[in-house]
Amino acid sequence: MLRAARNYSTVKTLTIGLIPGDGIGREVIPAGRAILENLPAEDGLKFEFLEAPAGFDHFKKTGTALPDETVEMLKAKCQGALFGAVSSPTTRVEGYSSPIVALRKKLGLYANVRPVKSVMASDKITDLVIVRENTEDLYVKEERTYEREDGKVAEAIKRITESASRRIGAMAMQIAVQRHGMRQLDPGASHHSPDAQAILTVTHKSNVLSQSDGLFRETIKQEYAELQSKDSKYKVVDLQEQIVDSMVYKMFRNPEDFDVIVAPNLYGDILSDGAAALVGSLGVVPSANVGDEFVIGEPCHGSAPDIEGKNIANPIATIRSTALMLEFLGYPVPAARIYKAVDANLIAGVCTPDLGGTATTTEVVEDVIKRL
Repeated sequence: MLRAARNYSTVKTLTIGLIPGDGIGREVIPAGRAILENLPAEDGLKFEFLEAPAGFDHFKKTGTALPDETVEMLKAKCQGALFGAVSSPTTRVEGYSSPIVALRKKLGLYANVRPVKSVMASDKITDLVIVRENTEDLYVKEERTYEREDGKVAEAIKRITESASRRIGAMAMQIAVQRHGMRQLDPGASHHSPDAQAILTVTHKSNVLSQSDGLFRETIKQEYAELQSKDSKYKVVDLQEQIVDSMVYKMFRNPEDFDVIVAPNLYGDILSDGAAALVGSLGVVPSANVGDEFVIGEPCHGSAPDIEGKNIANPIATIRSTALMLEFLGYPVPAARIYKAVDANLIAGVCTPDLGGTATTTEVVEDVIKRL
């Protein structure tokens, strides 16, 4: 479904970094490892695992949320990684910043890719991918506070660049083309008609933010036109656009109308979590942080301290993120095997309490492994 960030097809043993983080991250990351260890021998893959610390708990112990050693280990020894979850303090904590945001910057992971697809009959018909620019927008975290006669003022920089917008537009176009191609090969695997064009929807607020969001919108349109002029394969993509508030409304009303959505960092973050409500739970939605040299699979949920240690955390998002990581590393066959096993698990109803079931984390993992 998605383009490979780097082709490791000749590699028989992959070294995968495991970064559990905080809370239930320490319960679901072992699920991803178990899935990889139980892939059938016919897939021809073996794995080595290296665990490394990061997160708010590590910060409280050491004063560092993301140790340099963790970053260097990933760069020097790993082809990919799985990242669990981190706690996010609601008030400012001096010296603390999100380790996953830092990892994205340090490893050049400029795209966050989140497929959202309905499986169970109770879900709204949904089959879309949100491609979120991962490096800039308000997430550059350049803020300041100062005093004025009428009180304090807080300001934040919203940075949009042509280069980052062009890069994320090109990835979104490639994903749209490959999704269209997969529908030709296996029409039953998608909710979209194999005869319909791929749709790329650029989301923005350029009616208000004419400079920043206007640059994002115009750059995506330029990249779309240039790619279509260079290569006929891109002719299958129809470019559409939505103002972000209208996008939220229409995505919830008619999710079946959307295929691939490309958005700046903040809007992509909000849309991704909102889309999870269409398929029942954040606990089933995967993501991948993707660059040209590395990929990190990351479930979309948080650290969920209220259920930590109870063995009821939903491992499906992590398992799907594991498959997504393999897909971007150039291994679509074992990735497809994992997706099908997860779909069968959900249809059978072997689910954790967030989906209305009574299964434990361990029981869900065992059921998916059985279906591999």
